[in-house]
Amino acid sequence: MKLLYNITAGNPKKLRKPIILSIISNIINILPFALAIQAMKIIFESFSTGEAIDIHKLWLTCGRLILSMILMFLGEIPAYKSSYRGAYMVAAEGRAKLAEHLRKLPLGYLTSRDPGDIGNMMMGDFTLIEHCISHLMPQLIGGLAMPVIALVGLLFINWRMALSMFISLPIAILIIMVTLKLQRKVGKKHMESKTYAANRLQEYLNGIGTIKAYNLTGERFVRLEKAFKRFMIESIKIEGLLQPIVLTAIALIRSGLTIMVFIGTNLLLGGQLDVITFVTFLIVGTRVFDPLTAALGNFSEIYYDEQAGERIVNLLEEPILSGEKMPPEGHDIQLQNVTFGYGDTEVLKNVSVDMKEGSLTALVGPSGSGKSTILKLIARFYDPQEGKVLIGNEDMKGIEPEALLKKVSMVFQDVYLFQDTIGNNIRFGKKGATQEEVEEAVKRACCHDFIMKLPKGYDTPVGEGGCTLSGGEKQRVSIARAILKDAPVVLLDEATASLDPENEVEIQKAINELIQGRTVIVIAHRLKTICNADNIIVLDEGKVVEEGTHEELISKEGLYYNLWTVQQKSSRWSIES
Repeated sequence: MKLLYNITAGNPKKLRKPIILSIISNIINILPFALAIQAMKIIFESFSTGEAIDIHKLWLTCGRLILSMILMFLGEIPAYKSSYRGAYMVAAEGRAKLAEHLRKLPLGYLTSRDPGDIGNMMMGDFTLIEHCISHLMPQLIGGLAMPVIALVGLLFINWRMALSMFISLPIAILIIMVTLKLQRKVGKKHMESKTYAANRLQEYLNGIGTIKAYNLTGERFVRLEKAFKRFMIESIKIEGLLQPIVLTAIALIRSGLTIMVFIGTNLLLGGQLDVITFVTFLIVGTRVFDPLTAALGNFSEIYYDEQAGERIVNLLEEPILSGEKMPPEGHDIQLQNVTFGYGDTEVLKNVSVDMKEGSLTALVGPSGSGKSTILKLIARFYDPQEGKVLIGNEDMKGIEPEALLKKVSMVFQDVYLFQDTIGNNIRFGKKGATQEEVEEAVKRACCHDFIMKLPKGYDTPVGEGGCTLSGGEKQRVSIARAILKDAPVVLLDEATASLDPENEVEIQKAINELIQGRTVIVIAHRLKTICNADNIIVLDEGKVVEEGTHEELISKEGLYYNLWTVQQKSSRWSIES
């Protein structure tokens, strides 16, 4: 059933045991009421016959009643544990499974979605389905099981009373089923508005520095304010539209008890029904309708939570980067007739380039020409829409992604460090690296001295994103991580573009250590840093327009020559008062 599949984030087997135990528990819960009816029957029989109450039989029934209550308590324990443990296991395992799945998705899919959306799904949506499995589903199952059991049993006692009790139930269920489409539509809009508000709040917090710098107070941050208002309106709608439907269904169900009393009274006055049977139906009726109305009252919430599960299931069904082959021994990199774009925007247009093993290849060109996109395709953050990306003459699409990434080290301009110690951040380059290996990589990356000056040395926390370190320090830590990884292919996205001269010198030394004997592809904005490159590929508007060494490109007097001339002139600029 799709509802159970979505509620369990694609793992409905987790509900099998809780459902069975909940049904058994609800059947056991009927025993005390059956025995209470038996006790009243003994008392009424003595009144009707004028004989003394059979005390022995009454005490025996009361003893059974006490035992049934103990049994009811014992039956609730496994049902309770199974429901809650099942819910927590679904959420815990589901979050881990989703996190692993996100790691294997193309980077383009993740960057196309708001970070707040993924975060809300990981925490908020799983919390909803956890609550649904632990609280709402057992109540729904029990609420639906009880009427079926009661109806079957009561038909044997008096079919007219039994049918009158449940005559309005089909109409109530029909109302709920007919309005499912409306419930889904309203619930979807509410969930979208909640996610949008979370995304705007995340945006507001991330941009709080800019807001303060330009004196944009929270009251003037219109996008956030509109998002919260939209969320408020959708919250009012979901309550205002769905609650009347649910209350109407509940009123119809409870009207069955009124109809039964009316029918029973007439049958009783007509001599077609005895008092004991009438009382039996009254007791069973009150017991049956309470859990049923509670279950129907929660059905809209269950259906809402099911949409949260559906979002998770849809994300888990997104195709991951696949491949089964092991990477080849060679490390030549080739792009063959590669076309690639983000959404509807085409960035690379039929690009073909060769990057020889052990060589230094530089990618240059104006902003937006496709330089960073080529690096991302080589790292297999994306697969090309047309053409092939080869390593060692092997198509990357057929290579196992994890094995391929072991071959590649990346140092990008924007370095991200995790909220951990500086030593552990460097160890991301090599799992299980010893302290000696870490220190050797750090010294080669020219950052041992500044690390030892920190309060706790290698055990110093760096804060989220490396916020306690300067840009140059983070860059050198990133290079140390790449040196420790010791991968044969190195990708550099202009690691020195935004650094001061002192840091630039240190980082250039570190990069020289990193690239020794490796296949290196570097994006360069400062052309003087790649004058000695083995090959320079010049890109413009997603196409290769020039290729060769520095001297060869200068002699052609094309785009590279123009870029070089502009940079040479700008290096002599100065600011005057």
